[in-house]
Amino acid sequence: MKLILALCALVAIAQSIKVPLIKGKTARDKLMEKGKWDEYRKKYPYNPTIKFAQNGIEYMTNDADLSYYGVISIGTPPQSFQVIFDSGSSNLWVPSVYCSSEACQNHNKFNPQQSSTYKSNNEALSIEYGTGSMTGFLGYDTVTVGGISVQNQIFGLSQTEAPFMASMLADGILGLAYQSLSSDDATPVFDNMMSQGLVAQDVFSVYLSNGGQQGSVLLLGEIDTAYYTGNINWIPLSSETYYQITMDSVTINGQVVACSGSCQAIVDTGTSMIVGPTSDISNINAWLGATTDQYGEATVSCSNVQSLPEITFTINGYSFTIPPSSFISQSYGSCTTGFSGSGDSLWILGDVFIRNYYTIFNRANNSVGLAQLA
Repeated sequence: MKLILALCALVAIAQSIKVPLIKGKTARDKLMEKGKWDEYRKKYPYNPTIKFAQNGIEYMTNDADLSYYGVISIGTPPQSFQVIFDSGSSNLWVPSVYCSSEACQNHNKFNPQQSSTYKSNNEALSIEYGTGSMTGFLGYDTVTVGGISVQNQIFGLSQTEAPFMASMLADGILGLAYQSLSSDDATPVFDNMMSQGLVAQDVFSVYLSNGGQQGSVLLLGEIDTAYYTGNINWIPLSSETYYQITMDSVTINGQVVACSGSCQAIVDTGTSMIVGPTSDISNINAWLGATTDQYGEATVSCSNVQSLPEITFTINGYSFTIPPSSFISQSYGSCTTGFSGSGDSLWILGDVFIRNYYTIFNRANNSVGLAQLA
């Protein structure tokens, strides 16, 4: 009887976790409403590949177009935070009551003294951004995601934050990449979920809705057949740090326009756009008839959007096609492309790409799965 009860308890612990994601206003939206967008992008240029520099520091950047956020809680009783679930980084951090930066004034702040389960670490933490940094310290507490509690989870408490965070809806970041990338070698939340037997499978998956605030979801420990149709196309990782894969080419109307002869790409929920080498992105935008400004932002005539071609990304022999309705964003009378150039050879397949495919991050066999949306 004891054995049966123990097995039942084990089954009850390991389960699937569904975290609703809210598609909220972006920093760009909020700044445009205030007439401050031009001032902002002059001060804080977009540098999307800096967070992938592998030098022992976890870098991030100011992505003004991130719009998907989920709610977690930390401590006992729980204190709630909106976070970006970021497959391109590994640390969990939130603002703390000890933070005096402008960015902390309009966000939820964690108070260790109000949690009976908090344990101090006394170790400093610094996460560098492209335009500033987050500094603070590490602590341990219970972190609850989708109703499942992770005991003794290490996380960062900010004391200073880069100014651009003041314009973002999210309070903090929950990294979902590998521990080898984590600042101070802090164990990521999902790694603890796996080691504590809290998830049914060592996978997490993402469905991002195109329209409306509701409908997007992060599933921890589950591949849900309700979100896709047909087969899952599995792509092995070329590096088990980020979710890095080898991409074969990028084509328009059958013509190779970028990534000729293959290239490396990271599938990243924490980047809004599709990012690639400046020359390749310039070529794509030229094919779209886009005009690129001094900040690298490419715009097209809104009246021409319906006639724009689809863009196909070939990965591991599979073709993944993105329609113009997905890679063109229209706001305030302007239509911008979802492609951004960088001085790096690395590609980032961000939300513009992920919105088109049910995306699975498989830690059991170190692969990424992409499937046609249901």
